[in-house]
This record gives sequence, structure tokens and C-alpha cells, in this order.
Amino acid sequence: MEKIIIFDTTLRDGEQVPGCKLNTKEKIELALKLEELGVDVLEAGFPISSPGDFNSVEQISKNIKNATVCALSRAVEKDIEVAAQALKYAKRKRIHTGIGTSDFHIKSKFNSNREDILKRAVQCIKWARNYTDDIEFYAEDAGRTDNEYLARVIEAVIKAGATTVNIPDTTGYCLPYQYGEKIAFLKNNVSNIDKAVISCHCHNDLGLATANSIAGAMSGARQIECTINGLGERAGNTSLEEVVMVIKQHKSLGFYTDIDSTKLYPMSRLVSDTMRMPVQPNKAIVGSNAFSHSSGIHQDGFLKDNLTYEIINPVEVGADSSKIVLTARSGRSALAYRFQKLGYQFYRNDIDILYDRFVQIADRKKVVEDEDLSDMASVYQKSTVGVQ
Repeated sequence: MEKIIIFDTTLRDGEQVPGCKLNTKEKIELALKLEELGVDVLEAGFPISSPGDFNSVEQISKNIKNATVCALSRAVEKDIEVAAQALKYAKRKRIHTGIGTSDFHIKSKFNSNREDILKRAVQCIKWARNYTDDIEFYAEDAGRTDNEYLARVIEAVIKAGATTVNIPDTTGYCLPYQYGEKIAFLKNNVSNIDKAVISCHCHNDLGLATANSIAGAMSGARQIECTINGLGERAGNTSLEEVVMVIKQHKSLGFYTDIDSTKLYPMSRLVSDTMRMPVQPNKAIVGSNAFSHSSGIHQDGFLKDNLTYEIINPVEVGADSSKIVLTARSGRSALAYRFQKLGYQFYRNDIDILYDRFVQIADRKKVVEDEDLSDMASVYQKSTVGVQ
């Protein structure tokens, strides 16, 4: 079993979501909880971006005991210097620096050329080496970067001292097989790749961030960059909870993480509340409907054996127990189950009669609640008093 390093960027990339800005106190609170969760690397912010973010990274550095604290910078000497200053109290610190490598970025963003970008990539690593030996290089828009050129850049930055090389699918463009092939190409064509950890940083523009990250790990990456609830720029980043549970469920992959999965659901709720960003109900792993069953066919199968429709026990992720939700699509077995939960013991013929009444109510309401069931049971019991 090989460890997948979990690099959490909820406090940096996740905070870039409009409306999710955090103050220093909130960042520290989340950072401590993320460390409790078991993340290996905590990207605390982008210090050069504002005095507030500098202060947040500095304060987080003072409070974190086990995780590596990481600060982002551009391939600019001042950025790197300020990042190092913000990290000065960290027990374990990492500078995350880099530059765009796709022709889209080279020509449109930098008005430059490949050779100049290669020199700038190497230079930023040399600057960062003045402050720490733990340096991560990001090749922004690597997903759309020519593989031969990307390999040249990665080989050069490792030679200059980069210890982690981040291969971002910045625009969420790649298909899983394409991203996996890109990682495999680097493994096979960068002569010094054994001297660095390959990292996946995938965005979710096409809904493929988790799939791409897993494909990257299967091809040789050993760090995955992710956020709680999949928060992040535009459509978001790879979801931490999804990656962790994919790895946990699919032991045949040969991977493990140090994440305490029983803390995933509480962590999701804390991030949602603190960042004022609701979790969509159908969100994998941590959505309110992730362990809810409303279809009669599903409910009947689940009540006979939960494994028929649940591959994860909610307890594994710290969620409440599975829910049988009564709607117009529910069947008799679910109705009987819910009555039993409320303390009513009805025979099959009773349920047949009650079911007709239930369907009428369910057609009027989206969800039939316990109060509705209690009213139904009370009326039914009164109507059967004295009936032989």
C-alpha cells in the first residue's frame, strides 16, 4: 500500500469562490480542524495578495503542529520573499511557486516564448531555495501543455531543487485517460522524476476533477490537491472527501491516506457554515441526500440488505444514519418501516389499507413527514376500534 499525500487548498483555492472570503480567525479555526482531519499539507494562502492573507498564513504557521504549511506565490522574487516571511514560524513549511506552461498562457498571458518561460521556472525555484528545501513547482495549465515541453520544464525545475511537481489541469479540460497519460509520460520521460513527488491539481469544469486525480495517482502521482466540498475557482477543485473515499473503497488501487474519514461529514458542515456556501443535497459523500432513499424499489432492497444500494456506511464518514424518505414513489415496505420507527406495529393488511391513504397524501406533498404518519395511524386506529 502506498500513501497518497493529501494537499488541502480549501483556505487558498477554496476561498477564491465568490462570497467565501474568510477572516484570520476563521482561517485558523478551519486550519486546526483540517489538521485534525489528517491532511498532510495545508495551503494556507497567497501572502503577497493582501496584508490580511499574509497575516492569516503567519498565524496559521504559528498554530499548526504536524501538517506542512504551504504558501502560494508566482514566479516573482518579491512573491517568494513575502511567502517565506509569512511562513517563518511554521514547523514544516513549503513554498509553492510556478508559472503557466501552455502555449495559451505563454503567448496570451505572458506575451513570451517557451525558452523564456523555462528560464523563469528554473529561476523561481532558485529563489525559493534560499528559504526552504521543501519547494513545490506548479506548471499552470499543464493539462493543455505539450507533453514534450512540459517534460523539459519539469526536469529542469527538479534539477534546480523542486521536491514536488504539480501538474494542474487548471481549466478542467482533460479526460481521465488523457490526464493519466500525461502523468505516465512524465514518469517515463523525465530522467530525474524519482527525485520529486508528482502532484495532481484538477479543476472540475467538466465534472472530471476527482476522476482525473485518481487517474493521475494510478499513473504515478503520489499527491492529490483538493478542497473540502470541492470548493474552488469557477466550478471548483477536486473534492477531498471524494478522493479519500474512492481510495478507501477501492483497496485494489493499492493506496491509502492518513485522513480520518469519520470526520469528513462534520468537516464538510463546518466549512459550509464558515464559508457561507451550502452543500448541494446530491453532493457525493457529504450531501444531505447521499444516504437517503426515496424510490420504492430502492427502499425495499435497502431494507432487506443495505449493501444493495449503499457502498458506504454513513458512519464511515461521520454522517447520520441512512434515511428512508417517504414520497409518492415509496412503497409499502418503506411505509411499514417508518411506522415501526414511530412505534406502531401494523400487519400487512393494515399497511395495504394505510398505503392507499398514504399515496393520496404523498401526491399532495413532496415528502410525507412523521407528523403525517402519526395522524394517519391515529385515524386508522380509531376507525378499527371494536372491529373484529
